[in-house]
Amino acid sequence: MVNIFKKNNRHYIQALGTLFFNGNLEGFFKGEIYKGPTKGVCVPVLNCYSCPGALGACPIGSLQAVVGSDRKFSAYVMGLLILFGITMGRFFCGYLCPFGFVQDLLFKIKTKKIKVKDSIHNKLKYLKYLILVVFVIGLPFIVSIKKGYSDPYFCKYICPAGILEGAVPLLAKNQILRGAIGALFSWKMLLAILFIVLSILIYRVFCKYICPLGAFYGIFNPISFYKLNIDEDKCIKCNKCTTACKMHIEPYKDPNSPECIRCLDCKRACPTKAIENKFKFN
Repeated sequence: MVNIFKKNNRHYIQALGTLFFNGNLEGFFKGEIYKGPTKGVCVPVLNCYSCPGALGACPIGSLQAVVGSDRKFSAYVMGLLILFGITMGRFFCGYLCPFGFVQDLLFKIKTKKIKVKDSIHNKLKYLKYLILVVFVIGLPFIVSIKKGYSDPYFCKYICPAGILEGAVPLLAKNQILRGAIGALFSWKMLLAILFIVLSILIYRVFCKYICPLGAFYGIFNPISFYKLNIDEDKCIKCNKCTTACKMHIEPYKDPNSPECIRCLDCKRACPTKAIENKFKFN
């Protein structure tokens, strides 16, 4: 791959990605949501539509909106998600997602960390798939059949991005919105605080256990064009890649695990350079 992967420049790329997807900086000063032409385009990362800086639409929010209003899947949204997944897998999670970047920064705060036991992790990691099926697709579809419309359940009741990226910046600049604060805001703020605390203690807790977009991309990790490859002739089974991985993966056994966010910490830790990241079309 290109030279940016030879050194650990990932956080710089994440910062640029965050700025790129949230380039409407005047929105933060005015407390207004950008409604220009690019807002109809889905970005490949979790990025709240209501964020004042957001220049595009969140694919999870868009998917819920279509399912909850038309009781059908959007070929455009699903097509884009499949395209993103089949080309890069969870690369977007590791290198471009603003919310992933926030979690990486929070985890850098120096304090004692929590190591989730493998037995617990191996159960909790399926929670994000359940959230994808139930809250993003199932509930909006079922409720819309009955009512003709549906709430975006994941965005409204679960996702902390909505409160941190959208509600807080908008409330800071909009007195009218502050007057409309109710129980839902309190619930979401409680979840956001819990998310912040857990993200300081557990690496990428949202990505590991909650994020439906990560769950969707993870399905494509084993078959995506962008892959990690283990050179069996070079691998000495030293387990250093496993020690370096914060996503509970054994890269030398399963380099394209659905849980892998392509951060390449394993590659940098490998003493024999047995791990390669490259595009592979067969």
